Order: sequence, then structure tokens, then C-alpha cells
Amino acid sequence: MNWTLEVVPVPVTDMDRAKEFYADAIGFGVDLDAEVAPGVRIIQLTPAGSRCSVALLQGMPPAPGTEVTAPGTLHGLQLCVTDIAAAREELVGRGVDVSPVRHLGEAGWEDGKGGTWNSFMTFRDPDGNGWVVQEAPSELSAR
Repeated sequence: MNWTLEVVPVPVTDMDRAKEFYADAIGFGVDLDAEVAPGVRIIQLTPAGSRCSVALLQGMPPAPGTEVTAPGTLHGLQLCVTDIAAAREELVGRGVDVSPVRHLGEAGWEDGKGGTWNSFMTFRDPDGNGWVVQEAPSELSAR
């Protein structure tokens, strides 16, 4: 049986501001923006080429056994790209505050591109949720 990660809830304070950031600044596609029940709005967005989406939720009660995460406390979500320099240039061009490209070296994090699987950059959404972008050697379908 396959277990696929398909949706990750991202806690935000302002749905419209977050939608604008993820769709316009980051370039995620908007799959859904709807009131799915009285007082419950879901905005689902998907990065190009990904099978996993993010969901911005408003008014959704937590599922049994889960906790509501406060906006700005989600960190370490990771995206992969095959050209980190081009991805960084695209984000900077869209006004996103992105870290320099860094790699893990002998003394810890060092500026510049590293070897295979060892080039990263980071950014935060308007609420402070933290994202990592890693350079992959090929598209997921080719690995």
C-alpha cells in the first residue's frame, strides 16, 4: 500500500494575504478557494510539479487527536528544484526575501552552492512560517 503525503495545512492569520503570497510571489497554483461549510474557508495551493499541496484553513475545527498550530510556527517545509540559482532569481524577482544559497560545509553552513543535494535557500511567508528550498539533481520522476 502506498502512503502519499498530499496536503499540509499551513497556519496563517490572513487568508487573502497568504493566498497572494503563495500564488503570486511563490508561484503555487490555486486549486481551490471556497467556503466548504458555513464559516469554513479552504484555500488549497500546489507547487508546480508537486503532488503535495498546502491548505490554508479558516474556521476548520481540528481533526480528533490533532492540535491547531499557531500561525508562524510551522518550519522546515521543504521544496526541491533542479536549478536553485534560477529559483532564487525568480523568487527575488517576485519580491520574496530569500536567503543566499548555502551549503553544509566542514564548519557548518557556508555561502555558495555545494555538491549534489547540498544547496539550500530559505524564506518565510508573511506569518513567519519557514520554508527550505533544496537543489535536487533531477526531477522527481527521473529519480
